Amino acid sequence: MHIHFVIHEVFEAPGAYLEWVQKRNHTASFSRVYENQPLPEAIDPIDMLIVMGGPQSPDTTLTQCAHFDAYAEINLIKKCITAGKAVIGICLGAQLTGEALGSKYEHSPEKEIGVYPIQLTETGLQHPAFKHFGVSLPVGHWHNDMPGLTPASKIIATSEGCPRQIVEYTDLVYGFQCHMEFNAEVIEALIASEEALPALSTTHRFVQQPDEIRSYDFSEMNEKLFQFLDTLSTEYMRSRSHL
Repeated sequence: MHIHFVIHEVFEAPGAYLEWVQKRNHTASFSRVYENQPLPEAIDPIDMLIVMGGPQSPDTTLTQCAHFDAYAEINLIKKCITAGKAVIGICLGAQLTGEALGSKYEHSPEKEIGVYPIQLTETGLQHPAFKHFGVSLPVGHWHNDMPGLTPASKIIATSEGCPRQIVEYTDLVYGFQCHMEFNAEVIEALIASEEALPALSTTHRFVQQPDEIRSYDFSEMNEKLFQFLDTLSTEYMRSRSHL
């Protein structure tokens, strides 16, 4: 499989998603938009599109952030969905995915930064791609907003601070508000980018201190993510075999 990543900032790295690509001997390409790399014009080579997070929102304009073209990214996501590609949006990417399907993103009830458990819904517990998560799973968070819902979408997981942590839009399209790609390297980059983090942890109940976030072992969470990606890949290949 060939996976294309859209990366908005150097500190919003693909982490465990890229590790999975390498472990499974898939190929990868990148649009590092913070380096002004272009989005792909041709989507035929893409099997899976993964759109990463960022401090922007779907409403961020080119005037506000010259390297982030929300309209162009939403169009790319639409093209991939229409063509039957697998699509995963993470954080900002999840919000853009919802927008591509006609659902407006919203502000999350709580800011979440750190490691907090998500709870699977009944749908999630019965879902073949997620049932291995169990009833509850500690995962990474770094957000203020959450993806919108379409009439056909299903909420797979929630958290105490956010009711839309994982959303299934179709059997090939998912939005992850949470960050299961976190590892030690990604966490260090994010902490360095968030100078106000120590202060935020004193004013928000779901924001942790840097050392508390650093102390977490992300390996089990990453393995759960790998299993989801394996299941999604199998579903994608099955769908292509019927074309």
